[in-house]
Amino acid sequence: MRSDRRARAPLGLKLAAAGGLMFLHLPILLIFVYAFTTEEKSYQWPPPDLTLRWFAVTWNRPDVWQALGLSVRVALVSTAMALVLGTLCAAAVSRSRFFGREAISLLIILPIALPGIITGISLRSAFSIAEIPFSTWTIVLGHATFCIVIVYNNAVARFRRTSGSLIEASMDLGADGFQTFRHVILPNIGTALLAGGMLAFALSFDEVIVTTFTAGQQQTLPIWMLEELVRPRQRPVTNVVAMVVVLVTLLPILAAFYLTRDGDHTAGAGK
Repeated sequence: MRSDRRARAPLGLKLAAAGGLMFLHLPILLIFVYAFTTEEKSYQWPPPDLTLRWFAVTWNRPDVWQALGLSVRVALVSTAMALVLGTLCAAAVSRSRFFGREAISLLIILPIALPGIITGISLRSAFSIAEIPFSTWTIVLGHATFCIVIVYNNAVARFRRTSGSLIEASMDLGADGFQTFRHVILPNIGTALLAGGMLAFALSFDEVIVTTFTAGQQQTLPIWMLEELVRPRQRPVTNVVAMVVVLVTLLPILAAFYLTRDGDHTAGAGK
């Protein structure tokens, strides 16, 4: 008779896991605590007192809203570009066979493997040579380089788990290319695209290094935070903004996780 009882982890392993989680997340929790402190210039532990007034101060800071608006616009446009280009690349690589396919796949993935400073310097040099002035679009192009990879990885994995016989059957039944995409392909890859888009949005929203080289005089929210830490005026305001950034990036990542955790149950998978 098979026992349903699961083996319990040793105490040492539990303590090691708890220590690892504390190491990863305790600094983030400290940011949340210092968003409520009454101290304006220094970090004291424990905080002398707690207050909510910094949330009101942050709400009334126009520079915060300008930086937030720019970050959201850049993330949305970068994600939209990544969804289109990443899906097309994934479809070409997964559904076609041609010479150099694996090399092309490697080239698509390469930008996210390179250090951000290399990508930033390369883009800045290219913009300077082409005499392209720095603007919102140069930031978007910089962010799209790694957002495309995120969408591509999600889409190509789902394409490879989708049976090609479904597409062939759709064509045999008289559906054209658009109808096949709408009624067969899109339902199978939809959650993967949504998850990839959410991850791309989260990465674009909090990107710092590439933005530093492509933004010119503009300030996205992470760049604003970096400059506020170098020349602090009101440290708790920076912590409030950091807390918002954590929440904004955490929610898409959690949603992407829940959308893709059952990705093996794809129509036609395993056939």
